[in-house]
Amino acid sequence: MPTTFKPAWYLKNRHFQTILPNIIHPSLPQVEKERVELNDGDFLDLLWGQTRSSQTLLILHGLEGSISSPYARRILNYCNQQGIAAVFMQFRGCSGEPNRLLRSYHSGETDDLRQVIEHLKVKGVTDIALLGYSLGGNITLKYMGEAETDQVVRCAIAVSVPFRLDVCATAMDIGFAKVYQKSLLNRLVAKMQFKKHLLKDGTRDFPDPGRMSNFWQFDDNFTAPIHGFDSAEHYYKSASSRQFLKGISKPALILHARDDPFMNPEVLPGEDELAEPVTLELSEHGGHVGFVSSDGIKPTTWLQTRIHHFLIEHQFI
Repeated sequence: MPTTFKPAWYLKNRHFQTILPNIIHPSLPQVEKERVELNDGDFLDLLWGQTRSSQTLLILHGLEGSISSPYARRILNYCNQQGIAAVFMQFRGCSGEPNRLLRSYHSGETDDLRQVIEHLKVKGVTDIALLGYSLGGNITLKYMGEAETDQVVRCAIAVSVPFRLDVCATAMDIGFAKVYQKSLLNRLVAKMQFKKHLLKDGTRDFPDPGRMSNFWQFDDNFTAPIHGFDSAEHYYKSASSRQFLKGISKPALILHARDDPFMNPEVLPGEDELAEPVTLELSEHGGHVGFVSSDGIKPTTWLQTRIHHFLIEHQFI
């Protein structure tokens, strides 16, 4: 589908598109924190926006994201300004406090999402739109296509999705993308270092987390065994959302840029892989969760208004 996104004339470079939105820090949105106790004894934290409604946008962040992520602040500030009910789901260990268990979250973790959906139903939410960024987008699409979705889930939006995790892990270890990889990997390693006492459970010998130099190594030695996968390859194959797109039965919008530096065009699904309700809106430029346009000279972010228009189109708000 043709996109309405037009990059700022001075920001067509994919790295500028990716980096600029992350160095402009929006103000912290007005939110209310709620802790959700999970079935296995762990927890995660939700952040509720200022508006409450039976129709609620449930937002999922990317790898090592949190309320500190500029894109998270932008969408929550936008929802507060527009009177859109929204709740931000912070994955295990991503709300500023370590989670209790060795396990955390990963690109294919939909069970925690299901528990949060059940929790929202108890809180009086009867209609949910899902919005996932990057890793959260992968989880969103996997959830929408792996089984029949809960009846309260009406539609979904996914931004800058790593459709094939193996391709993305390889792409992140090449050229300038290694800068992004190092930043994310450092945070993952720091969390494993903090949990060193939990790594010594006697069932497996884990290497020193600090020796991991790329995602393949980290996922093979930590993500996969901790979360029940045989290897990084098994994890990537099982968790990648591209294979689930054909099973999606409700409206879903995917916003993606061909120049996303976290991956390459090889990850993109073909038209024959998309279920009828799925729209892939593909732009030539935009970087990774960037999509910076301009109002004259001043840079503006396009994502919030595009997400809003989709919700209106599907009579969600």
